[in-house]
Amino acid sequence: MHIELTIALLLGWLLDLCFGDPARLPHPVVGFGKAIAACEHRFNRGRRRKLKGAFVALSLIAMTFLLTAIINSSFFILHSSLFLSWNVLVVFFCLAGTTLIREVRAVFLALDRSLDEGRRQVARIVGRDTSQLSAQEVRTAALETLAENLSDGVVAPLFWFALLGAPGMLAYKMVNTLDSMIGYRTERYRDFGCWAARIDDVANYIPARLTALLMALPHSISHLSLVICHFIKKYGRQHASPNSGYPEAALAGILDCRFGGPHYYFGELFDKPYIGENERSLTTEDMRTAVRINRIAEVMMVALTALAVSFNPLLIC
Repeated sequence: MHIELTIALLLGWLLDLCFGDPARLPHPVVGFGKAIAACEHRFNRGRRRKLKGAFVALSLIAMTFLLTAIINSSFFILHSSLFLSWNVLVVFFCLAGTTLIREVRAVFLALDRSLDEGRRQVARIVGRDTSQLSAQEVRTAALETLAENLSDGVVAPLFWFALLGAPGMLAYKMVNTLDSMIGYRTERYRDFGCWAARIDDVANYIPARLTALLMALPHSISHLSLVICHFIKKYGRQHASPNSGYPEAALAGILDCRFGGPHYYFGELFDKPYIGENERSLTTEDMRTAVRINRIAEVMMVALTALAVSFNPLLIC
């Protein structure tokens, strides 16, 4: 089984590298989103919203894990080729590195044409209100999202695949989708999405810090310096999120720029701390550097996952 999982990991990653998210194929995250939206519409009302939110989050995560485990086991029993093909698809659908890199590149290209186009393009990948963003804020938002997505869309799914196989990987995607849809501290979601946000914090605790290390490691070695690591230690914990600050701090340190600051979400102002002190203008070259750092970290994580899968006795089929 370990050989099949390693092959599935590499094939699924190569598919994502070549094609990104398959726009014309049914995507499990779309199904997750519809299930979450239906549950939120049904239960996010009346009293005991925190309890209802906990029930919804835990139930959806558990059902995703159990259903995937059943499918995994059934395919393993029926035929190794079915098991391999299923796991290739899971890895392919759960990784989001290539798609977001394309989106971030598109933001910078759109901004070269006009500020309004840049605002519209960055709105595709961020949750904040983009209608009043300056050109600098548009670029900052895109690069912050690129760094955070390296953790959420690449490192964390691979981490949970290495730990629990396809069931763990898909269950993590449900956790992440829950957080992205209802894990906000707004009036509407503060109680109902509380558990979703906390579960996401736990699921991403190790991957976020591992992401920052993977980003900083080749940069630090090439410069024979620990400056980036010290920067991450200083600013990573200052973010409003217990996890997002670490990959963002890693990229801000590498680019010697400043991320963070106040943003509007769903009409409410959130005063996020700044990460870094150098308020310099970001450029297209910074985007290229960020993409290169992302790809190097991604390759290292795939290699680590392949190694972990080969020796993990806890993997279930």
